[in-house]
Amino acid sequence: MNFHGPELRQRALTLLRGGAKNADVARKLNVPAGTVSYWKHMDRAKRDECPGAHRSFCPRCEGELDRSAYAYLLGLYLGDGHIVQNKTMHTPSLSVACADSWPGLMDLCESAMRAVFPENSVCRVRRKGCHQVKMYSKHLWCLFPQHGPGRKHERPIVLANWQQEIVDAHPWEFIRGLIHSDGCRITNWTTRLVGGERKRYEYPRYFFANKSDDIRKLLSDTLNKVGVEWTTLARGSDPFNISVARRASVALMDAHVGPKY
Repeated sequence: MNFHGPELRQRALTLLRGGAKNADVARKLNVPAGTVSYWKHMDRAKRDECPGAHRSFCPRCEGELDRSAYAYLLGLYLGDGHIVQNKTMHTPSLSVACADSWPGLMDLCESAMRAVFPENSVCRVRRKGCHQVKMYSKHLWCLFPQHGPGRKHERPIVLANWQQEIVDAHPWEFIRGLIHSDGCRITNWTTRLVGGERKRYEYPRYFFANKSDDIRKLLSDTLNKVGVEWTTLARGSDPFNISVARRASVALMDAHVGPKY
């Protein structure tokens, strides 16, 4: 049995700490790759650098939550987001569906996720006609207590006190997230008689469509606080849409929200 003395081991560790690969060190020093791997593991353990189990960080419970980014991400989640954890998943995932027509929205969503969860990775998963902007965290329940079984419009959606404080401090970010998820800015048109002649008249307006009475109320309450006038438009007998059409209110929305891109 070969015995590798401390000098050879130290040479190997010096190379490894310098960034050399295990296989290259093994060839250079004529030492079995398994031995090199063991030396590296023991050295990292001694210096408390073993990868081991990663301690999950909660940005709300343990850190400084980016409140502005969170208000925007909360709006996106309430509109087109969902959280999933099944029996095969150790960690729950947050996904926000973003249509391929709006690549800028994907960038904004990804940036918000990275700002709220700075220690977590974010990816994009291709789906038909859209991408899911996705990340994993054991602390999604801490940040999104609205999660629950079933569809959002089939269960109560109420903000926790700390969430409402954030929305009150960053109302436009929350509004922007909701509009960017389940809303849009369009150009409407109508006709008017001018001097006996019927002329076409165009005007911009914002729409927000969501089946949840609670989520629509969260938007309308926040619109009231920032001075935006709105109306409810029914789809059949259901009050499905929130509309912003008055010129001054549309101007406010344009200044703080803007169309998706």
